[in-house]
Amino acid sequence: MEFEGVLQDRSRWNTGACSIGKALDLLGTKTAFLIVRECFYGSTRFDDFSGRIGVSAPAVSRALRQLEAAGVIAKVPYRDPGQRERDGYVLTQMGEDLLPVLIALLKWGDEYLQDGHKPLALIDKKTGREVEVQVTSRPGQQVAAGGIEIQWAGR
Repeated sequence: MEFEGVLQDRSRWNTGACSIGKALDLLGTKTAFLIVRECFYGSTRFDDFSGRIGVSAPAVSRALRQLEAAGVIAKVPYRDPGQRERDGYVLTQMGEDLLPVLIALLKWGDEYLQDGHKPLALIDKKTGREVEVQVTSRPGQQVAAGGIEIQWAGR
């Protein structure tokens, strides 16, 4: 990546405004990321998150509160027969928009951490082809890191 003009002096950047940093502040725990993963996989209940992620109930509770406060998930009430009403959790649009991030992490993990034996395949139901994540410019031209110029978007 190359920096244009004023951005070349990175010592003058306000790193507190970094979108990557803000995203990691919200999603920077393994528990938070895995709750989002589990929501994509269809989990909605606290016990499902605790059991499938394998962390303590307080850690799951903290992550659910943080994700809900940020608008990534929303509570939805449910009631099993003969039981009291409880809260389940579903992704909001903000949470759904994390799909490419999670797929990119999955693909990266498959490539570099699984010794050639990836555990899952994500398949497009319509085409039967494996789902991929790419960096593109519009109208869909793939772009490598060296082909990107970082410009000030300004406010």
